Amino acid sequence: MTSMNASQTSAAHTYAAVDLGASSGRVMVGRVGRDTLDLTEAHRFPNRPVRVPEGLRWDILALYAGVLDGLRAAGQVDSVGIDSWAVDYGLLDADGALLGNPVHYRDARTEGVAEKVWASVPAAELYAATGLQYAPFNTLYQLAAARGSAQLASAERLLLIPDLLSYWLTGEAGTELTNASTTQLIDPRTRDWSYGLAERLGIDLGLFAPLRRPGDPAGTLLPRVLEETGMTGPVPVTTVGSHDTASAVAAVPATGERFAYICTGTWSLAGLELDAPVLTEASRAANFTNELGLDGTVRYLRNIMGLWLLQECVREWGHPDLGELLTAAAGVAPLRSVVDAGDPAFLAPGRMPSRIAEACRNSGQPVPESRAEITRCILDSLALAHRRAIEQAQVLAGHPVDVVHIVGGGTRNELLCRLTADACGLPVVAGPAEAAALGNVLVQARARQPVGDRAEMRALVARTQPLRRYEPRGDTAAWRAAEARLSAP
Repeated sequence: MTSMNASQTSAAHTYAAVDLGASSGRVMVGRVGRDTLDLTEAHRFPNRPVRVPEGLRWDILALYAGVLDGLRAAGQVDSVGIDSWAVDYGLLDADGALLGNPVHYRDARTEGVAEKVWASVPAAELYAATGLQYAPFNTLYQLAAARGSAQLASAERLLLIPDLLSYWLTGEAGTELTNASTTQLIDPRTRDWSYGLAERLGIDLGLFAPLRRPGDPAGTLLPRVLEETGMTGPVPVTTVGSHDTASAVAAVPATGERFAYICTGTWSLAGLELDAPVLTEASRAANFTNELGLDGTVRYLRNIMGLWLLQECVREWGHPDLGELLTAAAGVAPLRSVVDAGDPAFLAPGRMPSRIAEACRNSGQPVPESRAEITRCILDSLALAHRRAIEQAQVLAGHPVDVVHIVGGGTRNELLCRLTADACGLPVVAGPAEAAALGNVLVQARARQPVGDRAEMRALVARTQPLRRYEPRGDTAAWRAAEARLSAP
């Protein structure tokens, strides 16, 4: 942590960042001053989806209870902000009551739905209107899958996950823009709803609450929330980049504009920060997405399956020591076998080691058998996917880069960071690990004190947070060969 003198301490403000990931949630407390950016964990809680007869669901009540416990542990704060994963939502009835647990994006209900949507609006037209990549779980396809259901017919309001939690805290409903941009219903040029598209697809945009932007007020904690958390009101809730990737990109410690980023965790989001969307057919064919970020920016990126592949293997193996596993993987011959880390075949949970082995077998590569070999296959494959995404993004956007910033939980995986530098042939700066929570806190701070623009926010991150630089080793010939092998029919 950064040390603080008396004047800095008196100038610093305190913020609670609710940061929900696919496997856990936490409430982090950030202190922000002119030269101060401290972050501590107040409370962490599991996020365990539940399989019920109708499918895979989020346990949203357990998550809300975890948020309340975290705010109680945080103590008195100047503001609260919430970020989470994207695309999923809760439905409310006319009384504001939740209509069932939100559906998990890995639920099978959207299988085959995209093709039905494309029959009404071809995929190329969808991309031209929204700039969003194809992913089977996009909110658009979830709504198409829910058409005709009793829940959707009874719904008066749809709230994305962070907006739902904010509504329970404040009683005020809104739809945060960076997260809304993942629904495939936002026009990235106007930064507003794509009304014509929604009309063609029979989607009622009236279900959504009014749009909010990062920094906008989102209400104050309700009296019952103050009582349960022990806080003294009023405590404002501030709209942040409520898609966790938007918050994470806001905390990338970059200087200038010639950088790429990889937000690592369950997913890897690899791409660029741009001033305008890239809506070309070549961009659609490469499955790049144009999601909205802070201050009129566009997050031009590709979704990669990420450390989910390793997480699922570790779960199936009975949670062996991860450090020992990575050490063993570092000793395995590099690039012996690779898989496409963006393949939807790896989306569902279960049997991940055997599915990876099967993919290698089907592509005519040596089949990894030991845990170390499978782990090395996963990390080589992720580094290769990072390389492909960053190379293609530069070409498609006409935006060259000199450095790659890795933020998020994957920064703790030294082998992955080294392999990514080698694969990209570019230096990698790893850190901060808690980028989403830091971005969340900084947007709250910017709404209340002189933190400054994105450049000043990033400079503060660079001054106060531990970073590690990895230089590329050797040339990228072996990586190019692996890429060609993976692309071969």
